[in-house]
Amino acid sequence: MLYFRNDYSEGAHPEILSALCDTNLIKTPGYGHDDYCRRAADRIRELCRAPEAGVHFLPGGTQVNKVAIGAFLRPYEAVISPDCGHINVHEVGAIEHNGHKILSCPCPDGKLTTDMIEKVLDQNNSEQAVVPRLVFLSNATELGTVYSRAELEALHSLCEDRDLLLYCDGARLGSAITAVGSDLSFPDYARICDAFTIGGTKNGLLFGEALVVTNAALQEGFRYAMKQQGAVLAKGRLLGVQYETVLRDGLYLRLARHANMMADRLRQGLADLGISVLSDSTTNQIFPILAASDAAKLREQCDFEIIEPMNNNRVCIRFVTSWATKPEEVEQLIHILGQL
Repeated sequence: MLYFRNDYSEGAHPEILSALCDTNLIKTPGYGHDDYCRRAADRIRELCRAPEAGVHFLPGGTQVNKVAIGAFLRPYEAVISPDCGHINVHEVGAIEHNGHKILSCPCPDGKLTTDMIEKVLDQNNSEQAVVPRLVFLSNATELGTVYSRAELEALHSLCEDRDLLLYCDGARLGSAITAVGSDLSFPDYARICDAFTIGGTKNGLLFGEALVVTNAALQEGFRYAMKQQGAVLAKGRLLGVQYETVLRDGLYLRLARHANMMADRLRQGLADLGISVLSDSTTNQIFPILAASDAAKLREQCDFEIIEPMNNNRVCIRFVTSWATKPEEVEQLIHILGQL
């Protein structure tokens, strides 16, 4: 059975496991007050060229979005998000559970534009409505597409003009940075966004997300918000060890680049077979459109996710490659698709 369902099917990269084993019996303070977390946070500040940034390590993506957005907003403030945004469709209403409405925008390619945001602002401009305050985006997006530097800078300019916060969910940030044609780097995110995450769970870590808060006004008291919502690990060192390891010698971007390269080969194979796709993804998520009967046959040999039914008895499915995907697995999948 082939596995192309997600990019967290495996455990962790061997270098990370080795680091965890090598440091296992070393005693440290708890709750992230250890040298591993300190050095990892300093490394992130160095990579981002943001020496004053607040850096926090949390176990998972939904958790970091819930804690961060809840801490950044007042009770009557709302979030602008793509309709396919992770907080809108994959987090069981976690943001609403915090008391913050999500104002979603239809985004055919997964990306927000300034016009979309302006429309939401125009529709919510009275004291009877929630106050749009934070713009949420993902890079890479939920459809595998990637924002350019110019696109993010346009959003940043609008946010500055309209007193909005800009937050980037970077669960697949490595994939976005290493995508073919990408012109964004770690320092760009630190300069453009008020806060963003550097995802680890989907890029070779056992678990973990790093939150980088560059807006000084959002930093005060954030640790209290984390603790209040159960997001501070007593054994926070486990996150520090992993991030210190993956951010050493370029490993983080090498793992993401491998996942993208495997996806690029699969994309070419799909194109050669004449299989259409839902979005112009350049990252490690691909959304082929198959006949429903072919998808059912494929299920017998490959694990993948069905995204949505289409017209004419077709379905959109999702293939995801990872840091651990082998070239022969991609070739085998292409061969199977050719036999459908």
